[in-house]
Amino acid sequence: MQTVDKIAPVNIGISESDREEIAKGLSRLLADTYTLYLKTHYFHWNVTGPLFNSLHLMFEQQYTELALAVDAIAERIRTLGYPAPGSYSEYAELTSIAETRGVPEAEEMVRLLVEGNEAVVRTARSIFPSAERASDESTVDLLTERMSIHEKTAWMLRSNLS
Repeated sequence: MQTVDKIAPVNIGISESDREEIAKGLSRLLADTYTLYLKTHYFHWNVTGPLFNSLHLMFEQQYTELALAVDAIAERIRTLGYPAPGSYSEYAELTSIAETRGVPEAEEMVRLLVEGNEAVVRTARSIFPSAERASDESTVDLLTERMSIHEKTAWMLRSNLS
């Protein structure tokens, strides 16, 4: 199979080197978001215990929101003229979120999702300097939205911990 490595010509007032740097950062954000999506969906399927109903529903709301987020992030990468990563191996290389094997207890699931949401915030925050320096307001808006959502989600999850 042939792959396309060409970068599409884009003239949106952001230099190619800045677009490349921002796209690389957004690729890390995409990998973190997709990894958190997968983990949240996995926990939704497997949560048990006295908090089953509330956690099952909360996790469903969260993975649904994350599914929309991965599309928005990938489309921003494409808008900048770069290919969006889309394989498990690429995500494994790019993500800062550890894989969870086995089925943890419900409270551990919540703790792991707090950590995952906070990791996404840190990744988004790390992209800000390059996006601001390039006056890439569209990416700054996306990052601000993602940070706000993940900070609130982490708070809501933390509120379930003893």
